[in-house]
Amino acid sequence: MNIRRAEEKDMERINRLLLQVCLVHHNGRPDLFRCGAKKYTDEELRELIHDERCPILVAADADDQVTGYAFCRFIEHPNDNILTDIKTLYIDDLCVEETLRGQHIGSALYEAVLAFARRHGCYNVTLNVWSCNESARRFYERCGLKPQKIGMEVIL
Repeated sequence: MNIRRAEEKDMERINRLLLQVCLVHHNGRPDLFRCGAKKYTDEELRELIHDERCPILVAADADDQVTGYAFCRFIEHPNDNILTDIKTLYIDDLCVEETLRGQHIGSALYEAVLAFARRHGCYNVTLNVWSCNESARRFYERCGLKPQKIGMEVIL
């Protein structure tokens, strides 16, 4: 397995994974997530692939086919009134091909994200996980992540 930056040639496989993520979210919260949708249009995805502030790492197999991804984003709050001036790498989305889960691809991607963040002078790596996605929560806890904040809601 090779972990590298995403390229335009990876878009078809990334789109397939984006659909898998949306389905997990739709199954957990059909009131919030549409069935069969993906997070980005092809044009938006193409722009993200070339955006240095939003690195996308992919895991590729021996045939250079994408088996997983981690969409990331640098976050900083310079001169903020209350927040310290740290650099965070936020994992916006991490997904492994559903037929390949359990093969440590996700762990390798996560470790690559940590190494990437360290190389870029980040203080921390953060992410959000939906409470309905229990398998993702367990995965992140096994990786050593701890809750930073908790989002709450009431449905009216």
